[in-house]
Amino acid sequence: MKRSRKVRCPSNWIKLIGIMLFAGQLVAAAFESLRNESPKVEKKTPASSSIDERIINAKSVNGLLTITENNSAFSRQHALRIVSILAEWSTVDRVKIAEFENDSRFLRICRMLGRTVPKNGGGNNKNNSAANGSSKRISGFRTDDLNTVLGVAGDDEAAKLIASISLPQMVKVMSTLAQRKRRSTPLLRSLAFNISSASEPLDLKQSADVLYAMATLNFQDSVLSAKVCADVQAALPKNVDKSAVVGSILTSLGILRYRDLDILESLTQWLVKNSEICRPQDLSAYFLTSSLLNFKSALLEDVSNKLAKSIVREDFTKQSEWLSYVWSLTMLGLVEHKHLDSVLSPGFLEKLEKDKSGLTPVSKMRLLNLNSYAQLLVTDYKGVLLPADSPAYQVPMAHTKTKQILVNGMLDALKSLLPATNHVQTSVDSKMGFLIDALCQFDANRNPLPLDKENPNAIKVALMVIDFHDICHGTHRSASGVTNLTIDLLEKSGYQVIPVPYNEFSTSDKLLKRVQYLDAKFKAIVSSK
Repeated sequence: MKRSRKVRCPSNWIKLIGIMLFAGQLVAAAFESLRNESPKVEKKTPASSSIDERIINAKSVNGLLTITENNSAFSRQHALRIVSILAEWSTVDRVKIAEFENDSRFLRICRMLGRTVPKNGGGNNKNNSAANGSSKRISGFRTDDLNTVLGVAGDDEAAKLIASISLPQMVKVMSTLAQRKRRSTPLLRSLAFNISSASEPLDLKQSADVLYAMATLNFQDSVLSAKVCADVQAALPKNVDKSAVVGSILTSLGILRYRDLDILESLTQWLVKNSEICRPQDLSAYFLTSSLLNFKSALLEDVSNKLAKSIVREDFTKQSEWLSYVWSLTMLGLVEHKHLDSVLSPGFLEKLEKDKSGLTPVSKMRLLNLNSYAQLLVTDYKGVLLPADSPAYQVPMAHTKTKQILVNGMLDALKSLLPATNHVQTSVDSKMGFLIDALCQFDANRNPLPLDKENPNAIKVALMVIDFHDICHGTHRSASGVTNLTIDLLEKSGYQVIPVPYNEFSTSDKLLKRVQYLDAKFKAIVSSK
């Protein structure tokens, strides 16, 4: 797959890094230590604080380097801060590297940051790995270098150093950010840019680690995702025995809502071919991700016979996991009567309540989805249904703040078309596991009808706002499987559904434009009847 972005790094920055072997030595060891080291906050002494102030106020190269002289409080952190400033100044041509590359004070800083100093300052060494783009990395430095980078230079400065480390090290940095739940936007953007620009392919484990980090940190980057998916496809045929890494990739794609039909088909083929070695949790991840991404493989029959039929209830230690699996089968059209019966029975709810997490709102909404699916979309279902007093119906439902803003914009426009209060209902609990944003009804001439009066010939309309999170992203954008299930259930309940997607309907549009948009939708529905 071709990638349009290329690494761009200012030549002065690269040359300076070459002078002090910064990329080859300090940075490599620094980021390598990320796995085991936690950020430490250095206790500032008055002498140290005074040096910090002098560094900030320095206006020239000599002013910076003078600080290093005869000062026992001068530390590695101070050294790195000075190097960072010199790098920045040289990048914007404020100073020339020749002004300080052979200065004994600058060489002292190099010695503090590493164990050796390149001959002639390193700037003119043709074999210098950093200056010439070599991938060679030299280790053997103190383990607190990463904390120095992040603590002194800050995220913006640390992000500049990412291009100087190897691809495996970039992956390790990203993984550790995920482990620490540290969502540093500058670092993540730099990592995404440099990983996606690398000509070196990621192996399957590295690809899984990158996707896991993106999913954990809720970090979306289309170019990085495309790079990872391309590398996964290339590496998959060589994987003959590792089901767990495939399960991890699938889970992350589902969380990210990243829909790439090519990679999903490749993963399906691998699972079908290697079904005998696949763990139940990895197969379950496949079904859940496929349903969320609204993906039905060309091998759906094999998926049903080889994969779905190999999973039994006893494979799951938690009742909520079995519920999620059955719920995912409904969106793929693979659910069987026995599956529905198993989760809608009173005994299952009792077991579900004994789970560590208990009967959560998500579990309740999925049970209501399944109950309605069994009633409306399954032919000849004779199994049990949820009783009217089931605790599943007692579920608080509310939109996110961002979606509610879009819903409010839609309701404002709707008031201009349906001014009477009894002509529209909003935020209606469907009893099917989701909210209906607005309900209204019309006669054959598109005249609005009151909702508090029965009219057997009325055209019932349900308006559903579709926001960013209701859409799958990636190379093949689509409404999510959950969104499609919601629309299917409403249509089977007798409603004409008007989806109001965020990319067509914006609260930044003038009210008149929003009113015209909804009016056109109403006209299209009534004229089609």
